Amino acid sequence: MPDQKLLIALFLVHLLATPASFAASGVETAALCDRAAQRAARSEGVPLDVLRAIARVETGRTMGGRMEPWPWTVNREGKGYWFASAVEAKAYVFDIFKSGERSFDVGCFQINYRWHGKAFRSIDAMFDPDKNAAYAARFLNELHAELGSWTAAAGAYHSRTQPLATSYTDRFRTVLAQLSESTAQGGQNPLASSARPLIPLDTGPFSQSALGSLVPRSRATSTFIPFN
Repeated sequence: MPDQKLLIALFLVHLLATPASFAASGVETAALCDRAAQRAARSEGVPLDVLRAIARVETGRTMGGRMEPWPWTVNREGKGYWFASAVEAKAYVFDIFKSGERSFDVGCFQINYRWHGKAFRSIDAMFDPDKNAAYAARFLNELHAELGSWTAAAGAYHSRTQPLATSYTDRFRTVLAQLSESTAQGGQNPLASSARPLIPLDTGPFSQSALGSLVPRSRATSTFIPFN
């Protein structure tokens, strides 16, 4: 019969190792949005830190003391949900879709299904970090061409209603500055500086309601197959 002390020791090793493995998995998942942002920045000509900042404003959550984006994020009626996996996120969206819900936001850059779903083959495609990032980058490019600055484009990305755009822009600027500080410090914790008030973390993804992010002026409905 195995020694009881040995069993206890093995159990403790497993218990202590499990959080580390979860943390490593979480970091890898969070990195999906930044990698997609890198590819979209190159292909669409949007500054990388603009995309990285927006991903964090839209879906940021605290991991290891840092704010990181999360690809398996859904916003429904102004309430954000972070799911552990793509399967869970898609299952949730499938359930609300079956209930008749059409205005919800998904993925790294929180693309709204009702207003922008027609640009994608399916909701599965909308969740894909690369497709999600590329669409966000193209939309930001259009806004930049119209408004003349990336800051203004970021505000309009969230809303055409000025008070909502201003609130979003303030948060965007703070995150952008923190990312710049991190780069200047050689990749150190972007939230470590005490020189500037930090934004609240884990407050939930920004709402994209009828006057929220990525809602075009035309507000045309989409008609496409929701899932593969």
